[in-house]
Amino acid sequence: MHARRLLTGLVPLALVAATATACGDDEKTSVSDSGKRLDKVTLTLNWYPYGEHAPFYYGKKQKIFEEHGIDLEIRAGQGSQKTVQATGAGRTDFGWADTPAVLAGVDQGVKVKSLGVFLQTTPASVQSFAAEGIAAPDDLKGRTVAGTAGDALTKTFPIFLEKNGMDVSDVEIQNTDPAGKIAAVISGKTDGLLGYASDQGPTMRSKAKKDVSYLRFSEHGLNFYSNGLIAGAKTLRGRGDLAERMTQAVSEAWAAAEKKPGPAVAAMEGASGQLPPKDVLSEQFRTTLTLLHTDATKGKVPGANTEADWKQTIDVFAEAGMVKNPKSVTEYWDSVKGIEG
Repeated sequence: MHARRLLTGLVPLALVAATATACGDDEKTSVSDSGKRLDKVTLTLNWYPYGEHAPFYYGKKQKIFEEHGIDLEIRAGQGSQKTVQATGAGRTDFGWADTPAVLAGVDQGVKVKSLGVFLQTTPASVQSFAAEGIAAPDDLKGRTVAGTAGDALTKTFPIFLEKNGMDVSDVEIQNTDPAGKIAAVISGKTDGLLGYASDQGPTMRSKAKKDVSYLRFSEHGLNFYSNGLIAGAKTLRGRGDLAERMTQAVSEAWAAAEKKPGPAVAAMEGASGQLPPKDVLSEQFRTTLTLLHTDATKGKVPGANTEADWKQTIDVFAEAGMVKNPKSVTEYWDSVKGIEG
């Protein structure tokens, strides 16, 4: 009798456990219109949506992610550093972040790895109105440039100057909040800004109705990896082959968007209340497409990396002081779950 009561008492608990498991599964999965079971996946961007992010929206619209069993939710970010931290803490399944922030995060113990850098030529640049006549590094002597203390651009700028025979004292850096750099140039408070060619420049041109010129670091002796796909330990270890499927889907989305940039940008409609105008989005994405490869990865699919390019990037940021204890490439890049070229 006691055994029967015990068994009877266990039945509701088993049902509760089964129900809880089912609810947990429902929270992590959805069903497509065709009846396919999909994994719900969150991707947090490096910033509010701008032209660079078109492939994610295009891939979603073209059901590329769905083909890989993924129901993708794209979230706005508030800077690569915060995205790295959120990804490492498991608050988002995947992140889209600048490689310097990934290196610094790992250096500080954040459990996150890159699954592949997609912007392999840095968009880092000095941007100014063409009328300023800043066409070569030497033209920066005696100028004032807006920069943000501690970020990758400001940390690598001295290396850029050194590679071009200059000293950091040749240029005055005016410490400026990231959101205020464009206004500083437009108002004439600075002669230029440190920014990304795929981001601020097109916006500055659109707002001021003036041509913008760029001194790209990559064209003057200094290149390093920029934005890519990242995942935290929880995603890498706990959700089967999700990381491989996500990486493959992102690569295919970028390849598809590269072939059809117009429709890719159009897919961003309604992505954010802060979305730049369409002409700015288009210019941002056109510039982004010039950043997809290094000499070592030309001809390979988007997101295919090499150990040598990773090593070069690590060395640059060790020199810049953003990486105190440089580690082996495998500590930053999960090539097993990444893209095979």
